[in-house]
Amino acid sequence: MTVVDRFNEIRARMEKAAKEAKRPERAALVAVTKTFAEEDILPVLEAGHRIYGENRVQEAQGKWPALKARFPDIDLHLIGPLQSNKAADAVALFDVIETVDREKIARALKTEIDRQGRTVRLYVQVNTGLEPQKAGIAPDETAAFVALCRDELGLSIEGLMCIPPAEENPGPHFALLGKLAKECGLAKLSMGMSGDFETAIGFGATSVRVGSAIFGSR
Repeated sequence: MTVVDRFNEIRARMEKAAKEAKRPERAALVAVTKTFAEEDILPVLEAGHRIYGENRVQEAQGKWPALKARFPDIDLHLIGPLQSNKAADAVALFDVIETVDREKIARALKTEIDRQGRTVRLYVQVNTGLEPQKAGIAPDETAAFVALCRDELGLSIEGLMCIPPAEENPGPHFALLGKLAKECGLAKLSMGMSGDFETAIGFGATSVRVGSAIFGSR
């Protein structure tokens, strides 16, 4: 099975999940390309897909500027943790940053967005499982943090993102993220990965992040 075959299979599974959940709107597929080289990604780009996700700024800088020059309509998402010293590079390269999770990062992004004059869409990452090793704002601090980003800093917060604990049923975490987004007046939910994207679609995901199920094991 080729990478394009696997990509098409994921799209079909997404459509089926949306129909079963009676979801009229289609969830976007963020194809996660961390650790994969340009030659691995090209077949999917040539098949017409344009939304991709990377975990690390430095790795993305090594492959995406050239690909973006060839395919200008690429929508590149940062889905891994962001350090404030990488904010300038992230704003320059990414179209969406899904991992805003603390005031220091929010302020650094605000400075760079203003300085560079780029429009970058932002998501707040929520640590729904309160896992100490994982990035993300605590659920009970989410509304206040979104308000700080929007009202005080003037940032364009588009939605919320989460990565549920690996050993837990993801459903309650997806439900919690949906509830928090509603409370914050946010329309977008980035949730669901290779192992649970169909569940996420059932809970209202507007985008899912799928890597290994498309590109193979890392």
